[in-house]
Amino acid sequence: MPRHSAAVYRRRRLVTLVAVILLVAVVGVAVWLLVARPWANAAEATPSPSASASESSSPDPTAGESPAAESPAPESSAEETPGIVACEAKDVEVAAVTDADTYDPGVMPQLSISLTNRGSTDCAIDVGSTTQRLTVSSGSDVWWTSTDCQENPSSMVATLTAGATVTSKVPVVWDRTRSSVETCADENRPRAPGGGSSYHVAVEIGGFKGTTTKQILLY
Repeated sequence: MPRHSAAVYRRRRLVTLVAVILLVAVVGVAVWLLVARPWANAAEATPSPSASASESSSPDPTAGESPAAESPAPESSAEETPGIVACEAKDVEVAAVTDADTYDPGVMPQLSISLTNRGSTDCAIDVGSTTQRLTVSSGSDVWWTSTDCQENPSSMVATLTAGATVTSKVPVVWDRTRSSVETCADENRPRAPGGGSSYHVAVEIGGFKGTTTKQILLY
């Protein structure tokens, strides 16, 4: 068997030494990874998908609350109130009402309307200013009409109870002058004569006219 040179032996010993060093290094790294587990803390610090879903599904204590200013809509009743029929002329009595029968100089008459349901059942009627009309006349001469200078008329449907009499709450004031749609802004409209002059107040509301008028005297 031929003898190898010293250089060959040195190379073999070097290769063997490197192999031993690499083996020791690999074993050392494997043992360190097994014991130290460098990713363990990072993995435990990250929420698991199930934990994240659980947290996101938990409601915010205030998220589902309704604003305090809003209230739930009332539930419909099982039994609805029957509709009220419209009043008929044969059941409604309309009359003019005044705060006095005679008026001293400078005192303005306050005019109102009364409604009486002579029928046996409740009925509905529009008592808004749109349907109201008060007229002051002297004989055949119409002096004043409430609708001539009326502003912002409106409708208001109300129930008139059977057998009840109601009177308008806010009277209409007649300023003792002659009215017309052309002179609403005039400050010097003709004034109604006094001295005991007689005037009659007629009223209408909801399409129903008073069957009589109310007499007043101006002084």
